[in-house]
Amino acid sequence: MSAEATNPEARPEARPELRRRGRTRLDLRRLGRAALLGPTSRDRLPDAIGHVAEAHRAHHPDADLSILRRAYVLAESSHRGQMRKSGEPYITHPLAVTLILAELGAETTTLTASLLHDTVEDTEVTLDQVREEFGDEVCFIVDGVTKVEKIDYGAAAEPETFRKMLVATGNDVRVMSIKLADRLHNMRTLGVMRPDKQARIAKVTRDVLIPLAERLGVQALKTELEDLVFAILHPEEYEHTRTLIAAHAGERDPLPAIAESVRVVLREAGIHAEVLVRPRHFVSVHRISRKRGELRGSDFGRLLILVGENADCYGVLGELHTCFTPVVSEFKDFIAVPKFNLYQSLHTAFATSDGHVAEVIVRTRQMHRVAEAGVVALGNPYATAAATAAAAASGATGGSAETCADPYEERVDPTRPGWLSRLLDWQQSAPDPDTFWSVLRAELAQDREITVFRADGGAPATISLPGGASCIDAAYAQYGEAAHGCIGARVNGRLTSLTSRLSDGDTVQLLLAHDASSGPSADWLEHAHTPAARIAISSWLKAHPDGAAATTTAARAPLSVVGARGGGGNAVADLPDATVRLAGCCTPVPPDAVAGFVVRGGAVTVHRVQCAAVAQMRSLGRTSVAVHWRATADCRVTLLAESFGRPHLLADLTEAIAREGVEVVSATVEPPVEQRVRHSYTLQLPDATGLPALMRAMRDVPGVYDVSRA
Repeated sequence: MSAEATNPEARPEARPELRRRGRTRLDLRRLGRAALLGPTSRDRLPDAIGHVAEAHRAHHPDADLSILRRAYVLAESSHRGQMRKSGEPYITHPLAVTLILAELGAETTTLTASLLHDTVEDTEVTLDQVREEFGDEVCFIVDGVTKVEKIDYGAAAEPETFRKMLVATGNDVRVMSIKLADRLHNMRTLGVMRPDKQARIAKVTRDVLIPLAERLGVQALKTELEDLVFAILHPEEYEHTRTLIAAHAGERDPLPAIAESVRVVLREAGIHAEVLVRPRHFVSVHRISRKRGELRGSDFGRLLILVGENADCYGVLGELHTCFTPVVSEFKDFIAVPKFNLYQSLHTAFATSDGHVAEVIVRTRQMHRVAEAGVVALGNPYATAAATAAAAASGATGGSAETCADPYEERVDPTRPGWLSRLLDWQQSAPDPDTFWSVLRAELAQDREITVFRADGGAPATISLPGGASCIDAAYAQYGEAAHGCIGARVNGRLTSLTSRLSDGDTVQLLLAHDASSGPSADWLEHAHTPAARIAISSWLKAHPDGAAATTTAARAPLSVVGARGGGGNAVADLPDATVRLAGCCTPVPPDAVAGFVVRGGAVTVHRVQCAAVAQMRSLGRTSVAVHWRATADCRVTLLAESFGRPHLLADLTEAIAREGVEVVSATVEPPVEQRVRHSYTLQLPDATGLPALMRAMRDVPGVYDVSRA
């Protein structure tokens, strides 16, 4: 199925670019009636799913089709007598959905579940029957796409159905693959519905299903859904775009000639490549017309270049940029840095000598398959190595070889993207269906994802966040509700506020208060972008209407804790009977280079030689005195601790100091400014060599971000 069909009104059977190997497309109306009326031989597939089998064999030549025959027989007999609103037999719908997935290359288990996806919801067939006949894995997928009962949930049935599907998708992405194909066929036949119902379904498709298709990388479904929604919700713009495309069809298209020029260039360079002209779909033409205004012939399509190896992609890029004039601003490398939905390609553009600008996509054939089919192209990512080997040995891709031991257990999917993990996490904290529904749409509206690295070396080493996320979002993604006590962050080693926005590749260290009384402020909501963070903050604020027992920020006198004051410690001045004092401005300790100056009363004040007061003393003409250190190891020093304000911080700091065996001579705590607090400690150390360890211990206290000498 082409991801860039130019006419969403055309039936798939009328679109030649969707044919595979000269095969005609399925006439669902005719074959649906034949399925009900025509006899079927017991030893072969029914004629009605012959096209499904042919499409499946095109991707999986050795597939065992017997399970598809059994699934079709059960679906046809269960739906017999049911009709769609269009007047067609109901069996045409699961057939169409299965054909869509077969064209994309879905494996046998997915197609089996697709044929049965409405049986439990709309017929007397039960999940137990599906499990007994087709195994646990097919049963799990069918259950995942089955809607919840409206009689039980009322108006909340739709959001709760999507919640159920998302949770099931967390265990098996094939659930959402079937849902997307199901919605595509429903959108194709939506014309029989009332206009108001068409608009409602189209809006849900736009807000939820299309973003999910984008995130799962299923571009073939996403682009057609976009065109169908565009036609319903924006009929005037759609009609204008249709007129533009129709007018272009009657003009000379420059892209085939440009494509031939590219073929010649690549052939001379010895690069084996397939160069195709890909027409833009309706929404793409609409977007480009809004961006560029009047369109030229080359704006209605793009060149797609398919090669064999990754290295060939860059070889093609080099030839294009050498032989044509590149448009540098259009270059994007999604091979070195893939999108979060598995998409990989090189994007560029070049100008021709006659003024046309051709946009180009370069990718390998495997990249092309993944770009079109996304997660559908992954086959069965949950099959164990043993099951895969067994399937290869038996020449089968479906049935029991694909069945996991217990699909209802949480499975670790290496392909599960970060956005899906976030959805599964925050939906547990959103019991209200309205909250879940509104937040789901907001989350899916995020069209970019970033990855940040944890500075603490914990697992996982990276955190996936939506574009525009802040340190607050990173805190809740890493710590959950424990992030209520977050009081600061370092980004790339530099102290920053929690509201700072993160960029892709940043390294983040989050500072927690570890205090039950700490909590977020209301302004955090303005900077929280992830649903998990917003829900957690809102819940905490609702439970604590008076806020946290925060340290007051009102101006007040510094808090001082004063112990016994010492004198010169182990500093000795070369002046008989002189009183020696260590300067409080720089608090020298052995083996610092020091200088002494006589002050009023004949006392000698000792400074470190790099202290600013030394130059001032000399400019005032103070008498300089030589000073040396005694052999004893004890010393006195003043340290400054910079921290975020939180309760019990002074107690924690003094406890850390005491654990190092250091005496507190005096301590001063300045009033907090913008939630930051400065502490000054004059300390008596039994050994000067223990100073680095003491400073490290103080920095390790939660909330402290810097400790330095005075």
